[in-house]
Amino acid sequence: MGNVLTDELQATKPNLEVFSATLQNLAAQDHDVVVVTSDSRGSGKLVPFGKKYPAQMVEVGIAEQNLVGIAAGLASTGKKAFAVSPACFLTARALEQIKNDVAYSDNPVRLIGISAGVSYGALGSTHHSLHDFAALRAINNLMILAPADNYETEQAILQAYRLDQPIYLRFGKKPMPLLTNESSNRFNLGKARIIKKGQDLVFIATGETVYPALAAAQRLKKEQGLDIAVVSMHTIKPLDTEILQYFATHAGAMVTVEEHSVNGGLGEACASFLLQHHYRKPFKIVGIPDEYTVTGSQVEIFNHYGISEAGLTNTALTILGKMI
Repeated sequence: MGNVLTDELQATKPNLEVFSATLQNLAAQDHDVVVVTSDSRGSGKLVPFGKKYPAQMVEVGIAEQNLVGIAAGLASTGKKAFAVSPACFLTARALEQIKNDVAYSDNPVRLIGISAGVSYGALGSTHHSLHDFAALRAINNLMILAPADNYETEQAILQAYRLDQPIYLRFGKKPMPLLTNESSNRFNLGKARIIKKGQDLVFIATGETVYPALAAAQRLKKEQGLDIAVVSMHTIKPLDTEILQYFATHAGAMVTVEEHSVNGGLGEACASFLLQHHYRKPFKIVGIPDEYTVTGSQVEIFNHYGISEAGLTNTALTILGKMI
C-alpha cells in the first residue's frame, strides 16, 4: 500500500484527517477493510469514507459495547475491522468488550479512540479520556499507540492494517505539524523516534504533547544554550525500553509528558522500568494531576497544567537548576 501524504496532506492537518485519508486509500485496494462507528463518522472525519465506500461502513449508533463486539465478530471472519469512537466512551463503556471480545479472544481489531485526552475542551471531564492508557495497559495482548504528527499517524494506520493482533490508537483534534524528516527517522510500531538529540535532559513525550516538548527544547537551546533531547514515545505498550536505557545513560535528567492522568500512563510506565533498573537521576512526570480538570480549550488546559512550551521550559530549568 502506498503513502497518501501528498503535498496537500503534508501541510499541517489534524491527525484524524490523515487517518481518514489513509483509511480511504486502504479501503480502495482492500474490500475487507471495514469501519464500524458509533454515531461518530463526523467527528472521526469519516463522512468521505462513508460516501465512497458505504458497503464497508457499519453504523451502530451510540452503542459502544455493540461497536466493539461487532468489530470483533468481523475481525474473526477475516475482515480488517476499524472500530472508531470517542476515546472517552470507547475505553470506558466498552472496556469489558475490549478485554474479552478483542484482547482475550485475540481478534485483531483496530480500536480508534478519537477526540482523545482533553480535545473536547469545555465539554469537561465527562468527555476527557485521561484514563485510557491506564485502563488498557492492564489488559494483556493489546498494543497502545498515540501518534504525534501527520507522518506518524499515516504510518501507524498502515502498519496497524498489516498487524495481526489487537491495537488501540488514540487521536486528538488539533492540527499537528510534521516534527522531523521521515527519511532519517522512520516510524515503526514499538520503537520510539528521536525527534531532537541532546544530553542535558530528555523529554519523553507522546501524542500531541510532543510538539510543545520540542518547542520547549528549541527555546532552551536558543535562550540557555542547553541541549535537550525530545523523544516521541508513540507506542505506550509495548514500551521502547531500549531508548529509555539509552537516555538513562546519556541524558542528565528525564521528563515524561502526556495528555493523560499522571496515574497509570506513560510516566508511570517509564518510572516503573527505570526504577527496576536502578535509575537514580532526576525524573519528573508532567500530565494531568489527580483532579477534575479546569474548564477551557485544550490549549488553555495544557497551559494551566504546564504541558506547554513555557511550562515545560520552566520544568526543565527547575530540574537542571537543582542539579547545579
